[in-house]
Amino acid sequence: MGYRCHVALTEKGRATRERIIVGAAEYLRGDIPGEVTLDDIRAITGTSKSQIFHYFPAGKEELLLEVARYESRRVLDDQQPHLGSLTSWAAWNRWRDAVVARYRAQGRNCPLGALMAQVGSTPGAAEVVTALLAQWQAHLIQGITQMQAVGLVRPELDSDRVSAAFIAGIQGGVQVLRSTGSTRHLEATLDALIDHLRGV
Repeated sequence: MGYRCHVALTEKGRATRERIIVGAAEYLRGDIPGEVTLDDIRAITGTSKSQIFHYFPAGKEELLLEVARYESRRVLDDQQPHLGSLTSWAAWNRWRDAVVARYRAQGRNCPLGALMAQVGSTPGAAEVVTALLAQWQAHLIQGITQMQAVGLVRPELDSDRVSAAFIAGIQGGVQVLRSTGSTRHLEATLDALIDHLRGV
């Protein structure tokens, strides 16, 4: 189920561990040539190798998995509060705009994608992505069912299927963005799916 820190940490220790994770995440958001090393992370976070192994006993793979968890939380946090309150068409449009803004700011670089490429087949890597997508889809299902409850979305619409289409469509749009630098396909996908929800 992936690595977890088994060290009992003080408040200062937790702060140091978080600083290493955040520093590594910021570094990995850049254009990293080749494979990142612990020396790279040690240098940019101002920590010693012994500190890194104290907080991440399994080494680089454990640290990168924690960075991946951190980045996956950011994916959802950046869509809030809109993602958690999809109760009107205005709210859906605000969420749509927040998604587009996030990925436009991100541009061709995908921090989570880059991390998963670094981590590879490490135990827990697939779990990070699976958990992220499940949480993301659950928010969308909740929004669709809330809209159905007040008669804004037709009751026969399959919320699980449509929410899955949103996730797949966003990911596809992001891949095109990474190749072209344009959010046009991402925006078109979101607009078409919201129109589908509205029965347009």
